[in-house]
Amino acid sequence: MDTPVVGNRETSATTLLKLIEEGELIMGNLEGILPRGMSFTDMTMTWELIDWLRANCRMKIVIKGIVTKEDAALAIKYGVDGIIVSNHGGRQLESNRGTIECLPEVIEEVNGRIPVLIDGGIRRGTDIFKALAMGAKAVCMGRPFCWGLGALGQQGVEIALDLLNAELIRDMRLAGTTSIDKITSDFITKRV
Repeated sequence: MDTPVVGNRETSATTLLKLIEEGELIMGNLEGILPRGMSFTDMTMTWELIDWLRANCRMKIVIKGIVTKEDAALAIKYGVDGIIVSNHGGRQLESNRGTIECLPEVIEEVNGRIPVLIDGGIRRGTDIFKALAMGAKAVCMGRPFCWGLGALGQQGVEIALDLLNAELIRDMRLAGTTSIDKITSDFITKRV
């Protein structure tokens, strides 16, 4: 939902997108779904897509790209099973709020009815701790894994996971929490 059109790409990303659109580069997760050369973005998508998905699959529907309470309310209205607060890594609408800034209003609107996850800006164990304290059920991340993969392949990804895990455990110990469910909003400063 956070990519109806491609954002302003001033680097080599435009070359990548051109290769995808021309069918010279295959996106494995969309292979066999989109016709060759068809764009993977669609600015005509509406919330009715959720009804179509529900009628055509048995999978849980988790919608990514929610950053406002208004869209969280629509997600609830259309019966999604979960939300991922995401701003596409800040690469779509630059200068937008960070996902950690968007999380509180989405959590408040959802009010525990469905799980809320967060994506974007998660780089350290403290980021995970803060997101959980603010009410996220889990965090999603990509760049730390990409950095690890680029540096050392699978071993690099495992190192990235180990580092994040060690940092989160250290942060939990410093906060005196003995389990994930003990990370509560008591550990964050509330804005007035």
